[in-house]
Amino acid sequence: MHLRRAVQNATRSFASHSSPGVVPNQQPHVMNAFQVFDRNAKKLQKDRSVTHPRGSSSTTVDYLRDEVADRLMERLHDIKREFKTLLDLGSGPGHFSKLLEANKVGMVTMLDSSAKLLHRDPDSEFEVPVERIHADEERLLEAIPPNSQEAIVSCLNLHWVNDLPGVLVQAERALKPDGVFMCAMFGGETLFELRTALQLAEVDREGGISPHVSPMTQSQDMSNLLTRAEFKLTAVDVDEVQITYPSMWELLDDIRSMGESNAIIGRRNIIHRDTLTAASAIYKALHGNPDGTIPATFQIIYMIGWKYHPSQRPALKRGAGKVNMQDIL
Repeated sequence: MHLRRAVQNATRSFASHSSPGVVPNQQPHVMNAFQVFDRNAKKLQKDRSVTHPRGSSSTTVDYLRDEVADRLMERLHDIKREFKTLLDLGSGPGHFSKLLEANKVGMVTMLDSSAKLLHRDPDSEFEVPVERIHADEERLLEAIPPNSQEAIVSCLNLHWVNDLPGVLVQAERALKPDGVFMCAMFGGETLFELRTALQLAEVDREGGISPHVSPMTQSQDMSNLLTRAEFKLTAVDVDEVQITYPSMWELLDDIRSMGESNAIIGRRNIIHRDTLTAASAIYKALHGNPDGTIPATFQIIYMIGWKYHPSQRPALKRGAGKVNMQDIL
């Protein structure tokens, strides 16, 4: 997927971020968790993303979430089942929910921490009936009753929660028996080009480095987290979406317009202009395309898990296979 557009506004300022200050999480339903992200700051960023900084519609930066929502929808269609209820967890304006068809889902509930983003788009853009709930994704069970949903889907939202294991546990409890949980998250290799360019520029111009991209989950951890949350028949796979930008400035501008600026507690709010200029040059030197554009790689982790039901067929024990894979190959 490629983004082709002219360079606009040569001079821009961007927020940067430093190492997280970690303080204990005081939320009563979370045990042994820490606050890495400022959830209030993230809500404000999402609120601001409803209106594009240049005055145009924020739908101009929907391309990434729309692409991932489409890939996640393909995985939902692989499940040959109709769902009466589906919860879109961290829905935003409904990138995923807009793709749902009436013959697949009876009703969708959209839940997001940003009321402005949640109500950005009218009901007329959805094929299935929509209910919208303004609530914190980290306090899912305060808004959604246990054993009430046949499916829960989250598309590019859970990378901002402080207690990911706790949210997965709540999702499992909110599902009906034999209900399915599906999720797409940014993985740890997301924006590795931007990360290395900024780090090298800081070493050269400021004599040290600080993280400018939020910490993200590694794919190898997700299977363990799903199992810990008591999901059954789990599966995890990894994909990449690579987008082409005219320069690093357009990439940073779109990240901010998406509401994806960093929300780490204790972040820096200013980065020197000459450091950004050096990072832009390093980005092109290390990763640039022959035509002068730059690629930005977004690693996407897809996962699926089922709430236990006695009718589910258990996985076979290791070594129980009767067909030699060498014969198939």
